[in-house]
Amino acid sequence: MGSKALLEGGPEELAGKVVPVVPPGQELKIPHRGGYEHYKVTTRHEDVEKQNVTVYRWWERTEVAE
Repeated sequence: MGSKALLEGGPEELAGKVVPVVPPGQELKIPHRGGYEHYKVTTRHEDVEKQNVTVYRWWERTEVAE
């Protein structure tokens, strides 16, 4: 089974969601409302959906270049 991340902070629609981490690494880039929300890995883990997942904390938003 692949790694999963619990998103912390950022837009209300994304905060608290569990998403796949492909490939596992230090940063997640999630497409959202015409841009990207960036999350960095933390050392924390939470038990969610009967599994232990890594917490990723929001740190910035970038816009999609046109």
